[in-house]
Amino acid sequence: MAITVKSIAVTGVLSALVIALGTTGLGFIVFPFGAAITILQTPVIIGAILEGPFAGFFIGLLFGVFSVVQSALMAATPIDMAFVTHPYIAIVPRVLIGPAAWLFYALIGGQLKKPAVKPAAVNPLLESAAIIVAAITGSLVNTALVLCGFGILRVFSWEAIIPVAVANGGLEAAGSAILVFLVVSVWKRIPRGSGKSRISKTIKHDRL
Repeated sequence: MAITVKSIAVTGVLSALVIALGTTGLGFIVFPFGAAITILQTPVIIGAILEGPFAGFFIGLLFGVFSVVQSALMAATPIDMAFVTHPYIAIVPRVLIGPAAWLFYALIGGQLKKPAVKPAAVNPLLESAAIIVAAITGSLVNTALVLCGFGILRVFSWEAIIPVAVANGGLEAAGSAILVFLVVSVWKRIPRGSGKSRISKTIKHDRL
């Protein structure tokens, strides 16, 4: 995918959003029953869907590096100490969020196909499904790889990791799916009923 001024701008804005959500604490949702989930992965997934895997990779890299720096400055929890001692646990899963999300989005949405003629319109249901699956995939990649890193390096016991994976993994995936779908569907102007999306209008404009 070609690098354009638009893609650079979108990547920059979403990267700044990751930092803002992390530093202000708005990137974490605490429920009344005590569970807490993060939505810091959502800008990474949105960037990958809108601007491709390289944008998602860069935003994810920034997310990972920011996690390490923030953990080093705070060092308030065992997770903070783990990220400082083993920074790759924080960085590697985050750089894979975007490419994984984009791959599933492209597979389901048909972007990997190379038809001789571009489709006249994008199927709203298929596009919506692609966005939701991409969001869930990106979130689960983040959760699974971080927690597996903790387990493999024996930072925490598997007995402690598995309940967190079950509880947080599902909540974070659901939260990501909702937020990513709302943002991307508005940006792409995906119709709720019949009609053409912003994508199809762009394709039509390119043909003229």
